[in-house]
Amino acid sequence: MSDTLTPPSLLRQLKWRYAVKKFDPSRKIPADLWGALEEALVLSPSSFGLQPWKFFVVENPALRQKLQPVAWNQSQITDAAKLVVFAVKKNLSAADVRRFVEHTAAVRGVPVDSLAGYQKIMEGSLAARTPEAIEGWAARQVYIALGNFMTAAAVLGVDVCPMEGFDPAKFDEILELPQKGYAAVVAATAGHRAADDQYAQAPKVRFPKEDVVEHVR
Repeated sequence: MSDTLTPPSLLRQLKWRYAVKKFDPSRKIPADLWGALEEALVLSPSSFGLQPWKFFVVENPALRQKLQPVAWNQSQITDAAKLVVFAVKKNLSAADVRRFVEHTAAVRGVPVDSLAGYQKIMEGSLAARTPEAIEGWAARQVYIALGNFMTAAAVLGVDVCPMEGFDPAKFDEILELPQKGYAAVVAATAGHRAADDQYAQAPKVRFPKEDVVEHVR
C-alpha cells in the first residue's frame, strides 16, 4: 500500500469495510499491522486531550470464552484474531487533570506553571458536572477512539466489528476492570472475514449524501 492515501483509495477501503459477522479464526493479524492499530488507538483525539480511557486487548482465550455468553453468544468474541474492550476511567478528577498537565509539560519541554490556565479550565469543566455526567462525557470520548480505530483498520485492510451487544457489568467483572479503575463501554473485534460470511458481499446501505450532508452557507 502506498504511503500516500488518495481520496479514491480511502473511499474504496471505507466501502470495503463492514461490521463482520463471521471471522476466520485461522487467520491472524500480522504484528506490524496490529502494532500500527494499537498506535492508532493511542493517537485518538479526545476533548482537552485528556484521554479518559484504556483499551484492553483480551489475549487470553479462556477469558474470551467466558465473555462470549455475556455477549449474546456472538462468535466474533472468540473467533476474531483480536478483541479490544474500550473502557472509561472511573471517578475522573482534578488529579487526572494534573497528571495530564504534568505529562504535557514534560513532552513539550515547558514549565508546568505555564499550563496553569489550561489546567484551571479543565478542572472547572469537571467540577461543573455530576459524576454521572463526567462518565457520560468520557464514554463519548471512547466512541471517538472506536471510530478512529475502525477507520485505521479499514485503511490497513483489517476487518473490524464494533460491538455494543454485551453486558458491560459482566465484562467488568470477568476482566476485573473495577479493580483497575475502569468500566467497559464498547468493544471491537478485529481480524479477517470468513469466506462464507454472507454479509461480506451485501450492498452497503446508506442514505444519499444529499440527505445527510447539508452545506450551511
